[in-house]
Amino acid sequence: MKKILILNGPNLNLLGTREPATYGSTTLADVEAQCKAEGERLGYAVECFQSNWEGALIDKIHEYGRLYKSGEALGCVFNPGAFTHTSIALHDAIKGVDGLPVIECHISNVHAREEFRHHSWVSPAAAGIVIGFGTDGYLIALGGLVRKFGAKN
Repeated sequence: MKKILILNGPNLNLLGTREPATYGSTTLADVEAQCKAEGERLGYAVECFQSNWEGALIDKIHEYGRLYKSGEALGCVFNPGAFTHTSIALHDAIKGVDGLPVIECHISNVHAREEFRHHSWVSPAAAGIVIGFGTDGYLIALGGLVRKFGAKN
C-alpha cells in the first residue's frame, strides 16, 4: 500500500487550544485520525508528522522524495505553518525531491489575515494549494492529491 505523508510545521501541535477563533477547536490528533481514516478509505497508508524544527521537516520531505522515487509513496499534504512565509529552505527541499507531489494546506485564509502572511515561499514548489477550509482542508487536500496523482501510480 502506497504511503501519503501529512506534514505539519511549527505550532500546529497546539491546534485546539491556540487561537480557537482562527484555527478552531479540532486538535492535531483529531486531524491525524481523520486523515488516516480517509487515507485508508482511499487505499493509502497515511503517516503523520509534526515538528517545530525546520530541519526535521526538510528531512521528512527528503525521506518521502526517496519513497516516491521508489514507488512507495504518492505524495504529501503539508501545512508549513509560519515557515510558509519565511522558509526558502522548505521551498528548495520540495523542489529538490523533484516529482514528489506536495499539496500546501492552510487552515485559515492566510490572504484575509496580516499582510506578512500573504506571501508563501512554499506555493511555487507545491503541486496544489488548499486554503481557508478549516481542518477540513486536510481532507480536501488528501482527496485532491489522490484524484490528481493516484491514477498515475
